[in-house]
Amino acid sequence: MPVTIHLVRHAQGFHNLSVENEALPDPLLTDLGLKQCANVRATFPAHASLTHLVASPMRRTLHTCLNSFGPTPEDPKPAVLLPVIAIPELQEVSNSPCDTGTDVAVVAPEFGARADFSRVPAGWNNKESASSPWEPTLDKLEARATRARLFLRDLARASGEEDVHIAAVSHGAFLHFLTADFHGIEVPR
Repeated sequence: MPVTIHLVRHAQGFHNLSVENEALPDPLLTDLGLKQCANVRATFPAHASLTHLVASPMRRTLHTCLNSFGPTPEDPKPAVLLPVIAIPELQEVSNSPCDTGTDVAVVAPEFGARADFSRVPAGWNNKESASSPWEPTLDKLEARATRARLFLRDLARASGEEDVHIAAVSHGAFLHFLTADFHGIEVPR
């Protein structure tokens, strides 16, 4: 069973416009970000092969996933692709307001049936406490990346599909941990 995982960084969010905007909590996509999603939708070569959509539970990743890969009215298999599976392991690494997600009770109505938040526990956005698994320390980030890889592997194995294609939308810094690709970046040990 071949498995392909398409890793995607979210489109431009308002926090990307200026350092001051990093104080915005869980920001949405900009107009350029929406255009970037439209470009992915127009150029991504494997739409017909997608079997699963997965994203960080943050607004910008969910909107990127839905606008880039979500089914269109003419899509023959929308029930397969939705809902987007939100997993907190894919959230961004820092505890800045822009990198801290919104409580599920607040954000879930924004997405309705288009996103599945059942795997997002209470406190997933608590990055301040030393007892939190989401605290942005090197050990916890590496453990989170391992959990994310295991989730994606298990999702592929459980799918029963002959040819699995998962689109996973996350964040730039976390994708380095997920792929263990730190080219040009010194990772302290």
